[in-house]
Amino acid sequence: MSTSNNIQWVTKSFSDLTNKELYELLRLRSEVFVVEQNCVYLDIDNNDQKAHHTLGWLGKELVATTRLFDKNIIYDGYQSIGRVVTAQKYRRTGAGKILMNYSIQECERLFGKGPIKIGAQFYLKKFYTDFGFEQSGPIYLEDGIDHIPMIRVAQ
Repeated sequence: MSTSNNIQWVTKSFSDLTNKELYELLRLRSEVFVVEQNCVYLDIDNNDQKAHHTLGWLGKELVATTRLFDKNIIYDGYQSIGRVVTAQKYRRTGAGKILMNYSIQECERLFGKGPIKIGAQFYLKKFYTDFGFEQSGPIYLEDGIDHIPMIRVAQ
């Protein structure tokens, strides 16, 4: 399924999201992070209101999303990209790579070029390394899943 070239990307502040957009992004995150990964945690963490949200649409279906934070909101001294998620049926189509490239570009457009820090699931280390992120600390457990801090220096 090669649909990644047809995805329409948009970035919005929390206050600019429509009810439908907010519902769809929360639903997708819940489908993946809570149900698929069998992880009981509070996804709605009072940080969505501080973020810009990227949304990748294929027609009326939300394919992928991230949330973007300016410097010092999640990590002192760093911008951040979080809640990186691609719908299961669109994985291995290139959508996730386009999502990350788009998210990095949007951080630079919105907040200027600067270092970006993420808390990555450990099994995705190679995926993020391909975008210039490097592990910056030891493995830690978050919500029962191994994570690592990673930093991408502005290029």
